[in-house]
Amino acid sequence: MEARQVDELPRDKGWQFEPKWDGFRCLASRDGAKVELMGRSGKSLARYFPEIVAALARLPVRHFTFDGELVIPLGKVLSFDALQMRLHPAASRIARLAAETPALLIVFDALRTPDGDLTERPLIERRAALEKLFVRLGEAPHLRLSPVTTRRAEAARWLARAGGGALDGVVAKRLDEPYRAGERAMLKIKCLRTADCVVGGFRYATGAKEVGSLLLGLYDDQGLLDHVGFTSAISDAERPALTRKLDKLRGGPGFTGDAPGGPS
Repeated sequence: MEARQVDELPRDKGWQFEPKWDGFRCLASRDGAKVELMGRSGKSLARYFPEIVAALARLPVRHFTFDGELVIPLGKVLSFDALQMRLHPAASRIARLAAETPALLIVFDALRTPDGDLTERPLIERRAALEKLFVRLGEAPHLRLSPVTTRRAEAARWLARAGGGALDGVVAKRLDEPYRAGERAMLKIKCLRTADCVVGGFRYATGAKEVGSLLLGLYDDQGLLDHVGFTSAISDAERPALTRKLDKLRGGPGFTGDAPGGPS
């Protein structure tokens, strides 16, 4: 299921609210010995998160599909930069990062459990089945159950905390609806903050020589350029021309204060 952005939390009844985590959306599945992590793009993320694959392979249940978010906690925040650093061709680097900055899979929906397929069941039943399964799993390293609420006031408190490095907003889902794969059946509400940023660098898309994301910066009081985030909302049609333009601008000091990790 996908989400469409709206300006405020819905006010009518019949909604489940969840934190919107700052990570990689992921369908995690296991069929016997086979474990897969599928990204929203339809590409496998399994090789980039070996610690999650191993954790799912050790669970006492052998057949399931979870909808969740891959995140990497660093202190009290979730680091999207650390996630991006995993998207690297070298297995040795991925293994090192998995040991140094292990990821978590935060699960918020179940499409399938050992009891069968749940996609046609309403969310209220899927959530009950997911909570029951997590009780059975017990202590599961690298796996967390996302909190939920049906109270708008609590969701509003989550939204007020968004943007501080862990929560990216709030997601609202109808309790009476089945799992609608590929449809924009959820609502996402974000606490928006705007800033005029400097493009201090860029990263190539994984496995390609076209730009994948722009690295954004702000100058501090000493005049140093600190990395503050990125944008990857670049259409396929724009990538070739933008890549040619950026390639001509390569060189120079880039980020002179806090710099992003990984090659750029």
